[in-house]
Amino acid sequence: MTTIDPKYLKNEQYKDSSKLSARARLHSQYSSNPQGWFQWMFDLYDLPPNARVLELGGGAGWLWLNNARRIPPGWAITVSDFSAGMVEEQRQSLARIPRPFEFREIDIQAIPYEDQVFDGVIANHMLYHVPDRAKAMAEMRRVLKPSGTLYTATNGEKHMRELHLLMRQFGFQPEEWLGGFVARHAYTLENTAEQLRAQFAQVEVVRYEDTITLTEVEPLIEYILSHPINPKDERLVPLRAYVEDEIAKNGKMAITKDMGVAIAHS
Repeated sequence: MTTIDPKYLKNEQYKDSSKLSARARLHSQYSSNPQGWFQWMFDLYDLPPNARVLELGGGAGWLWLNNARRIPPGWAITVSDFSAGMVEEQRQSLARIPRPFEFREIDIQAIPYEDQVFDGVIANHMLYHVPDRAKAMAEMRRVLKPSGTLYTATNGEKHMRELHLLMRQFGFQPEEWLGGFVARHAYTLENTAEQLRAQFAQVEVVRYEDTITLTEVEPLIEYILSHPINPKDERLVPLRAYVEDEIAKNGKMAITKDMGVAIAHS
């Protein structure tokens, strides 16, 4: 489920990376694409050797940790997040990489930099949480140089569809939600280009081909509990039994992945 409540996001859902880690484990352990998501994204970053780069909503810094040996030595990188706790995790985790990073607590709706200072802006899996997305897009366009590029990852409407339907079946998701991103404030691969074109003349959407093949139930339960759900909720018992039965009968449970990146230029 997706929310745009800033207080909840900052102080609960993303106060640290624990909930993100539960989701990441499901993807890292059971995804079929041999090229990992972060490595695939990094291949898209076509920036100058001495680029100045801003990542917004950088979580625990996984993008850079997964590409540590590939970062051009001339890049000046600022990693940021809306959550102070997440920024502290970025400092700690990226201290393992022998290169400098700048860390900032930043609200994407009011980026604290002058106009036209960055060659690249990265905003992955976070714009669907922003209350005023149009303002956020205008801010990203403002801090980009005229030749700069925006890279923003999001999910398609079919992403994790089987999981969201399962959650709805057992009463964990309202009927009006067909999936985690088909909602009133949707920002999906299907509509990202239309939204970005309010600020950017050129937008290309590139999809990442992948699927999840689940062979045990516990990672799925951990993923579900990364949502605001009580781990003692009695509805988890029949849900767990259902998934265990599916895996026992079929040897696996397939979950659709529908992820990608929008690349935008002025």
